[in-house]
Amino acid sequence: MPAMTYTLRWPDASETTAYSPSLVIQDYFAPGQAYALDDFLQKLREATGIANDRVRAKFGFACSRASDQLADIEARVARHAGQPGAQVQVLAFGPAD
Repeated sequence: MPAMTYTLRWPDASETTAYSPSLVIQDYFAPGQAYALDDFLQKLREATGIANDRVRAKFGFACSRASDQLADIEARVARHAGQPGAQVQVLAFGPAD
């Protein structure tokens, strides 16, 4: 199963690289595009759910790394939630490490 990374820029201009066990992330986000926090989180939860379903179908269990990654991103979103107009920008997709 092809895995990937994706780089995010947060409202405070910090950048993080996240992991997905599936290329499905590319179906939900576009490099260079910025997303309102709520929209971003909704799309990410759906994409991560699909990725975990694919892993579960192939290996019999969900990807704990993807679940941990989602929890980390949810915490980052919560830190920026009070900022009017806050957005997350998807900078790039890359190969998994």
